[in-house]
Amino acid sequence: MKIRNTVIALLGVFVLGSVAPADALAAAQRPSSKKTAEAKPAARLAAKSAAKPGKRADAADRIVARAGKSASQREKSRRVAYASPLVQRTAVAAVGPEIDQEGNPLLHSAAFMIADQATGNVLLEKNSDAVLPIASITKLMTAMVVLDARLSLGESLVIAGEDVDTLRNSSSHVPVGTELSREDMLRLALMSSENRAAAALARNYPGGLPAFVMAMNRKATSLGLRETRFSDSTGLNSANVSSARDLVKMVSAASRYPLIREFSTTANYVVSLNGRQRQFNNTNALVSSPDWQIGVSKTGFINESGKCLVMQAWLLNKPMIIVLLDSFGRFTRVADAQRVKRWLESAAVQQKVAANLRGPAT
Repeated sequence: MKIRNTVIALLGVFVLGSVAPADALAAAQRPSSKKTAEAKPAARLAAKSAAKPGKRADAADRIVARAGKSASQREKSRRVAYASPLVQRTAVAAVGPEIDQEGNPLLHSAAFMIADQATGNVLLEKNSDAVLPIASITKLMTAMVVLDARLSLGESLVIAGEDVDTLRNSSSHVPVGTELSREDMLRLALMSSENRAAAALARNYPGGLPAFVMAMNRKATSLGLRETRFSDSTGLNSANVSSARDLVKMVSAASRYPLIREFSTTANYVVSLNGRQRQFNNTNALVSSPDWQIGVSKTGFINESGKCLVMQAWLLNKPMIIVLLDSFGRFTRVADAQRVKRWLESAAVQQKVAANLRGPAT
């Protein structure tokens, strides 16, 4: 029985990261218990995904991503996780920042840029000039154009048939006929990425959607975004493109709007939809994590863009811009953000230790 448990534990470790052999053996040799039994699904996951590297990586990303959620979110997601919390915590510790030979974190997004907002220094980048579809990251520009126009935030707008997505037939929790203030439309567009809310904001702009799109592109030009183009207010159109380098500038600009900071980082919000109360949740689980201090957040996804995430977050007491584009798996963008955070914190610790070893200046 001990041999069988040892094999199961080692198979589970294979998918989740390289845990020290002694730790794996110690876990396998513990007396049979509920926690030990729960490790078996992890082994089954390892065996099932061994021939599928993409799924294997996404499974590891799922473990890392969960580390950034609040305790209540971790408990909720535990019910659908393959591995036990014990195995997951061990895996997160084992994965660590996943650094390469140069000491940089191994991020799984196809294009990214991490920059110090205060100084403009680029800490990490890969394919940062590649022009890619940005999906709902578009809504940050939508919000800036709406706020720049100084339209009444208290004015009531109605979701019309024109606001329904006929390009991708995406679902929405806001039915046609819903009447909400411009402020609530903006909040839902930023927080829960409601496409109909974003469409209604553009339709109710002076001159309608064509004028709104022109204003979006003018704003992009004024911000010095050279590889950025917009064709709609939602991001459903794959012609909405940008680069990681441009998006660092765009997120930095968006962070100067108090309402964008507030609405994009609201964890949840209840609105009345035709007399019925409905709660909307943020598409970025990290805004609820006590380990993160996030100033601006926006997620995005269409098939052409892959999973995307942009944030302004305070790390090492500095405002950092994180842009992660074209992540292949469901959890990769959040896991990559976790890797960046852990890497920065680890680097800071190393610098502090090195300073202490050098001793006081003479």
